[in-house]
Amino acid sequence: MTFETKTACVIGSGFGGLALAIRLQSAGVKTTVVEARDKPGGRAYFWERPAEGGTFTFDAGPTVITDPDCLKELWNLSGHDMAEDVELMPVMPFYRLNWPDGTNFDYSNDEASLRAEIDRVAPGDLAGYEDFLRYSAGVFEEGYVKLGHVPFLDFASMIKAAPALAKYQAWRSVYSIVSSYVKSEKLREALSFHTLLVGGNPMTTSAIYALIHKLEKDGGVWWARGGTNRLVAAMVRHFERLGGTIRLGDPVTRVHTIGTVATEVETASGWRSRFHAVASNADIMHSYRDLLGRTKRGADQAKSLARKRYSPSLFVVHFGLEGTWPGIPHHAILFGPRYKGLLDDIYEHGVLPQDFSIYLHHPTVTDPSMAPPGMSTFYALVPVAHMGKLAVDWEQIGPMLERRILDEVGRRLIPDIHERIVTKFHYAPRDFALDLNAHMGSAFSLEPILTQSAYFRGHNRDDVIDNFYLVGAGTHPGAGIPGVVGSAKATARLMLEDLSE
Repeated sequence: MTFETKTACVIGSGFGGLALAIRLQSAGVKTTVVEARDKPGGRAYFWERPAEGGTFTFDAGPTVITDPDCLKELWNLSGHDMAEDVELMPVMPFYRLNWPDGTNFDYSNDEASLRAEIDRVAPGDLAGYEDFLRYSAGVFEEGYVKLGHVPFLDFASMIKAAPALAKYQAWRSVYSIVSSYVKSEKLREALSFHTLLVGGNPMTTSAIYALIHKLEKDGGVWWARGGTNRLVAAMVRHFERLGGTIRLGDPVTRVHTIGTVATEVETASGWRSRFHAVASNADIMHSYRDLLGRTKRGADQAKSLARKRYSPSLFVVHFGLEGTWPGIPHHAILFGPRYKGLLDDIYEHGVLPQDFSIYLHHPTVTDPSMAPPGMSTFYALVPVAHMGKLAVDWEQIGPMLERRILDEVGRRLIPDIHERIVTKFHYAPRDFALDLNAHMGSAFSLEPILTQSAYFRGHNRDDVIDNFYLVGAGTHPGAGIPGVVGSAKATARLMLEDLSE
């Protein structure tokens, strides 16, 4: 099948958009990516801050790379090797989990080390962990290998998947499933916190997401030398090598339609072009409410989306320090004094709690190039309720919360943190809303609960506009790098089938 006469537009250059564009261009479809911001990457944006002796590089996120094979496949499609364009470095341990009582737990796929850690922190839970591992492997096979790249366009496809979902009790939460296997509260937290990395509450996110444990165990956790931004740059380089076109700094303002066909894409600069197919990697609400806002379908779908539950936002403090910290691992989770209560405050009550759990990212321990010599790059991230639940003035609250987070990192790990700060800034829910058109500042789009998964999530191909497609966190299978790259695989398959007709 030849696609040389076919054209496609991908709106947004996040991981999902770039992965889709590479798949289309690899198949011969003349593909244009249109990005609103000055740099590609979407949520994987980055900033540079000059300092004496060099530059601090701050990745906006995401910073945990799992299932590298799903990325390598994008190069393999055209007989290339991802290693030509970017180097992936293993991260070990995957995460160090730390509790307020001083307990540390190094989480990895080194079997002997992990078993020793479980024995030390949760004596008596090893057999339960083995049972959980078998559960995670089963749900990984059904939920990720078999269904992760399959579009759910009708309810029949959901019914077909139902027996497998029922077998693994998908209606239960990750925390509930974990708790049925292990008794230690610390181990329950260690085996359930992963859903937070894709915007899900461990207490309500479907047990299907327990597959993340198996995903990490098999594929490892990786870092792109130079930062996640270098992986984005590698994808752009590969896309352009294949003949693709990327337009930066020119926000799409409208997708034009005639009847049930998307015809043209128009941008803020006045650029306007006709395409055979249009896919949006933009925020799902923005895609329908704004880009298709003058169509009945756009208005109807926006109304429907407004009734759904959205993932929380994030508050991220980026800071560069004098000194190096070989004792602080690449990824650390500093748990607060509460787990369920804190999650309830964020997901249900929409309050800004006094306590928090911090995800601390310290890339210079793996890759010193992220900071000037003798210095270190960090970010400290805390989940916060989205702006629909927590309506505060982030201009006013931001500096106060930044101080509290840095104080806590100082108390737990770096006593003289404030004296060592060379540069710092924060990124709040309001920034997600303004920079990324993220609905209510949500950091991960729709919340990954069972009733918003698969068929109940945004469809990879629109139900009404025949040649309008979705890719990214708002569509199946969901957020996270493997999720959005998986969505690109599902969406590309549909687009190529449709374009071949």
